[in-house]
Amino acid sequence: MQKEVITLRNYAHIGDAVWELFVREYTVFKTQNAKILHKITTDRVNTVFQKNLLNIIMPELTDEELELVKRARNLPIPVARRTIQKDYRQATAFEALIGIWYLHNKPRLLYFYEKFKTLDAFN
Repeated sequence: MQKEVITLRNYAHIGDAVWELFVREYTVFKTQNAKILHKITTDRVNTVFQKNLLNIIMPELTDEELELVKRARNLPIPVARRTIQKDYRQATAFEALIGIWYLHNKPRLLYFYEKFKTLDAFN
């Protein structure tokens, strides 16, 4: 059986889902009001927020992770996203990191989860 190659796009795809689940797990304890819960979640699961988090953690990334970010930022993007191209590329790179950590380096993922929880912007 041939092993499938996982592309950066695939890592970003799973990273998007993992990030949203992390945010939902975190925010579910904040309120019982569905409207407020949705707002808290969507404020953290969006292009600009993810781009900002990537910028915050960049100094802590390894050379290998920085190379991955660079490559993920250069992926082709959907036409509909071209108006916010720079932000969308950064968010895709963030999601790719989350995906790679989720599949291959859970301790690194957990380290950054804990870091995110301490940020004023996240709370």
